[in-house]
Amino acid sequence: MIALAIDIGGTKLAAALVDSALQIIARREIPTPASQTPDALEAALRELVMPLSLRAQHFAVASTGIIQNGVLTSINPSNLGGLSHFPLVDCLSALTGLPGVALNDAQAAALAEYQQMPPAIRDMVFITVSTGVGGGVIHDGQLVTGSGGLAGHCGHTLADPNGPRCGCGRTGCVEAIASGRGIAAAAQGELAGLDAKAIFAHAARGNAQAVALIARSARTLARLIADLKALTDCQRVVMGGSIGLADGYLPQVQHYLAQEPSAYQTELCSARHQSNAGLLGAALWAQGHLQ
Repeated sequence: MIALAIDIGGTKLAAALVDSALQIIARREIPTPASQTPDALEAALRELVMPLSLRAQHFAVASTGIIQNGVLTSINPSNLGGLSHFPLVDCLSALTGLPGVALNDAQAAALAEYQQMPPAIRDMVFITVSTGVGGGVIHDGQLVTGSGGLAGHCGHTLADPNGPRCGCGRTGCVEAIASGRGIAAAAQGELAGLDAKAIFAHAARGNAQAVALIARSARTLARLIADLKALTDCQRVVMGGSIGLADGYLPQVQHYLAQEPSAYQTELCSARHQSNAGLLGAALWAQGHLQ
């Protein structure tokens, strides 16, 4: 069986044909539409998937936001503005003529990354740090999605009650500080208006403000991981996303986590599937939920 796997993020949309052995046969990628309206997303999905859909037997979509009964609701409209109660599965079914399933992208990535874990690891957390901050929880070997699809949205836990307002409506969320968007929003002076990629480049050249912004993000992530250890007793945390996988970022998170009491420390590692984790996890989810 060939799955048409789709990954919807705040910056890019990706699609791939994935076989039953979870091998990618073909892959395409386009930017997330700038207008981020339902019509724009539907048009972009049509452009993305139609060249691949005729070779697939079903589709599996991983998307940022809350997924409940095949419907997408963006928890942070800054990442996918205008997408409130978007009928994701119905839209893709109409476009492709295929049956399909959907789940949150970080939950999907957690599922894919867990397949690489040794059998002794039964409790794992995946954290993606990119445009936003998301997560997926594996408990006793099983992915936790929650009755409302919210499970794992650790980026919207509190990091600083006096911090910046998050696009989700709360104040001081981890995402508002640690994400690529959060890093860029805090930049001042010569760095104002630059995106996170450019700020990382400045940090590599020793710019003091850029170094401090990235350290602030890493310190916030370390505190989040300590909280997640207390909540889930996770044996390992896997880091993904464009920020999470950036050169030098994981060692900084490890440095700050090591300053927490030992009970709140856990093993950290980088995502093995990198940018394909969501695609592969979605395909794996479909194998267990489409018969």
